[in-house]
Amino acid sequence: MSIEVHQLLKQYGEQKAVNNISFNINKGEIVGFLGPNGAGKSTTMKIITGYLLPDAGTAKVCGIDVKENSIETKRRIGYLPESNPLYLDMYVKEYLQFIGGVHQIANSQSSIARVIELTGLQIEQKKKISQLSKGYKQRVGLAAALIHDPEVLILDEPTSGLDPNQIIEIRNVIKQQGQNKTVLFSSHILQEVQAICDRVIIINKGVIVADDSLINLQKSKKEIYIVAVQFQEKIAEAMLQQLHDCVRIETTSTPQTALVTYKLHTAQPEIIRKQLFELSLQHNLNIVSLQTEGQSLEEVFRTLTSK
Repeated sequence: MSIEVHQLLKQYGEQKAVNNISFNINKGEIVGFLGPNGAGKSTTMKIITGYLLPDAGTAKVCGIDVKENSIETKRRIGYLPESNPLYLDMYVKEYLQFIGGVHQIANSQSSIARVIELTGLQIEQKKKISQLSKGYKQRVGLAAALIHDPEVLILDEPTSGLDPNQIIEIRNVIKQQGQNKTVLFSSHILQEVQAICDRVIIINKGVIVADDSLINLQKSKKEIYIVAVQFQEKIAEAMLQQLHDCVRIETTSTPQTALVTYKLHTAQPEIIRKQLFELSLQHNLNIVSLQTEGQSLEEVFRTLTSK
């Protein structure tokens, strides 16, 4: 296991920021760490990286106990904290050289060139960090986390402050790193998590409320599916409202094709699909498109964190 967390507890007064949580992450996994503000994400990450001591429980990185040997675990971790502390009076390359020195990298110049290219800092590399936009400062933080080629990446809101194009670029960097590293990252952009991760851990009020693959989370027992259907002909919505097991109906139109998409919310998608076929036969309707969608990650997140 690259990351092992067992019965981790961190308490501030009577408030349990992290309440006896446990999870394991294997090498080559990219895991999204989700939760509302104040749920315990950053606290957990700080404990794993050795910047914060737990009140109870253990955290191990590559089999090494963080509390007992924090220096050795820090050598194996690349960490981008949410606050992204940088020396603003340093130039980009100067700062990366400083970080390379901290990690005692033998050939720091080649490592600096590698991470500058990886994070897209080429055009800004000769500037002072204070002159950079927030997005490029975030890239410098990510480059610093990658410079020593760590086995484990801990990224707290890595795309904070980036524009949509930059988000896609950094997302691709994370996916590439996940091929041979372990990546744990938090984000409030749920579409980003869906694009990168196969597995998601959701924490709420210091307790893990979900730890599963995206597919399984979207197929939970209490799931409401969406059956999206398009007809070639125009139909009255009242016709669809008569279908059994249909909770509600949404309609959207596509101007290019003049087709209307009916989204039928249901817990019984197969029954709804069967009824739609029967309806089309009875009324001589042509079905153009028929798809079943599971819950979005946003709906899963809302359900699990609003309890």
